[in-house]
Amino acid sequence: MNRPPLEVADLVRAAGRAFIERSRKWITWQHLKVLRAIARCRTAALGGHLDECTDCAYRPPISYNSCRNRHCPKCQANARERWLEARRQELLPTRYVHVVFTLPHELASLVLQNKKILYYLLLKSSAETLLEVARDPKHLGAEIGFFTVLHTWNQKLEHHPHVHCVVPAGGLSLDHSVWVPSRSRFFLPIPVLRKVFRRKFVSALKRNFHQGKLGFYGTLKPLAHPKAFSTWLRTLYRHHWHVYSKRPFGDAEQAVRYLGRYTHRVAISNHRLVSSLDDQVTFRWRDSAHNNQQKLLTLSLDEFLRRFLLHLLPKGFVRIRYFGFLANRRRATPSPLLSITRRHTTTPDRTNSIPRPAIQPS
Repeated sequence: MNRPPLEVADLVRAAGRAFIERSRKWITWQHLKVLRAIARCRTAALGGHLDECTDCAYRPPISYNSCRNRHCPKCQANARERWLEARRQELLPTRYVHVVFTLPHELASLVLQNKKILYYLLLKSSAETLLEVARDPKHLGAEIGFFTVLHTWNQKLEHHPHVHCVVPAGGLSLDHSVWVPSRSRFFLPIPVLRKVFRRKFVSALKRNFHQGKLGFYGTLKPLAHPKAFSTWLRTLYRHHWHVYSKRPFGDAEQAVRYLGRYTHRVAISNHRLVSSLDDQVTFRWRDSAHNNQQKLLTLSLDEFLRRFLLHLLPKGFVRIRYFGFLANRRRATPSPLLSITRRHTTTPDRTNSIPRPAIQPS
């Protein structure tokens, strides 16, 4: 892919020390570290290396080293390819489902003040919701396995925490004897997922409050009082909690290509940047409310960088996690699931008369 004419690194270098000085009230050492890494990425500041063709001894121009920061738009392509190649070995010969859990915007300010705790609760509550509803015999009656990816942005770079879950369209029967496929047009009931997700997240939020793990600053300080917090919690039940699920799609290879859209992404790619002129930045965004029509948005350089830095993850926070029979502790030991024959084909519908393939003991 050709180098885009404008990069986030160019904007960081253009902003320079002046942006940092104007942002002293909120900028942290982590912000500064990321900005510095992005500005130096693939420049002489990080050194470089020479490549040579083993056949003709041709040496292309020097290749400068990458910063390898996980928030850098230029450093995620190779990491994504390595991750996808590893996942190819785990993909099952079945269709896959894409489920998205989104926090209501009423929680946005609290999440920004408690990123590490509330991002973890979002990942945990959404995963527990899928596992619980899938195990219910009224719905699927099976143990599922999946991975989730945390994203914290929308197309306009605003704060919008949500998780993408990629799930095989079915699971192991509760006695681990057979594979239970989901219906061809339906995985799990969305209204049930919404209700369970809201209950689990609000309960976890209340528990963390009583354990003194939440911080309240600025306009949120009044919520530190137990009665005020309890009243505010009740209002969360009045708001829409969004859960979205596509119908099961494709095979394992299609799933691999699909995964590449969501893993190892940063808030904005360099290829979405259009122009930078007179301290104004213009970039492309997709308007989901109008059939994903592409539009242009122009922000001041300071506002663009402020929105970009909103999406820095807490140090050491793991944004891709595995659950169910794909959880790390389960994958480390032999599983009956790994013995499913490659001759397995997905049953089009759970009511189909074709028998479900048995899982041979490992």
